Amino acid sequence: MIVKHEDVKRKRTLSVDISHDDGVQSIGKTKQLGMTISSQPILSVQDLKTYFHQDEGVVRAVDGVSFDVLPGKTLGIVGESGCGKSVTARSILRIVEQGGRIEGGAIWLRRGQNGHVNEIDLVQLKEDGREIRSIRGGEIALIFQEPMTSFSAFHTVGNQMIEAIRLHSNLNRKEARERAIELLRMVGIPKPERRIDEYSFQLSGGLRQRVMIAMALSSDPKVLIADEPTTALDVTTQAQVLDLLRQLQEERGLSIILITHDMGVIAEMADDVVVMYLGRVVEQGPVDEIFHEPKHPYTRLLLKSIPSILAQPRTKLATLVGSIPHPYNRPAGCPFHPRCPEFMAGKCNVEEPQPKPVNERQVVSCFLYEE
Repeated sequence: MIVKHEDVKRKRTLSVDISHDDGVQSIGKTKQLGMTISSQPILSVQDLKTYFHQDEGVVRAVDGVSFDVLPGKTLGIVGESGCGKSVTARSILRIVEQGGRIEGGAIWLRRGQNGHVNEIDLVQLKEDGREIRSIRGGEIALIFQEPMTSFSAFHTVGNQMIEAIRLHSNLNRKEARERAIELLRMVGIPKPERRIDEYSFQLSGGLRQRVMIAMALSSDPKVLIADEPTTALDVTTQAQVLDLLRQLQEERGLSIILITHDMGVIAEMADDVVVMYLGRVVEQGPVDEIFHEPKHPYTRLLLKSIPSILAQPRTKLATLVGSIPHPYNRPAGCPFHPRCPEFMAGKCNVEEPQPKPVNERQVVSCFLYEE
């Protein structure tokens, strides 16, 4: 369920904590609530807006995104390339690329302490400060989309893992190396004592992805963001990586944000689904409802484009007409209306729909469901 940002401000009693961080004064928002962490989302994104200011204009890569991540559950974020999925992930970790910045919204991270919930708004933290650096890779970890370009080609994977482990722990180099070997063995890499001294280009795509997962788990995070972890992998390796993530989630109680454009992966892995289009959430709800009763026309078209063994032979797959608009030329009104088969002239091209609940568990941004 989406909670409006105004309601969040009204309901939450915030205390301002002023601390000196790397010689610079930073202001963070924290609070204490008398409830258990298991009854609340571990991560809440509320009305997040991340814009890129370029010479040609402003790109609204993330334009008012809201969702919750529950403890021990998997949230799938799906959409075409260019919908803002990866920028959303980078905004959570405060590693938005140069030229971009968070313009508004809140990212609440909840921590359980002595039966109470301590919450911190990551947006209010200094992006290169000590506190966000301890959270980044510590409490929230990211599996990058392409491990070949994410690893340094000039250092062994072991050197990079040991550096990450020592950054978030008090282990010495020998203990960190043993910890790295243990992690490599845990993710199913054969002969980890030898692999730890190899370079990323010496490993296959599947092994590189497993090393990336091992590095992400090195600090025992509570939230794991997997940004298209099976891209460029064959179907057998893809299945192995997904099985590994599922196994690790069961063993460690991980909360996973799974970013992908593959609806089949979403159906297999996710508990809840967020469908994004042009930086906005157009539909969200439990995976069963999204797949069996999709409400938004965009979601329906995505599902129709999935190949099925039940389809008639030699029939063409359904396709989405057109492509995502250029970021400097966003259409007025509903951003999907130029491609929508249920477009209503004078309405969809004039006004922008707002998220509305259509039943107890689904929220949709579409004029088809307005009274």
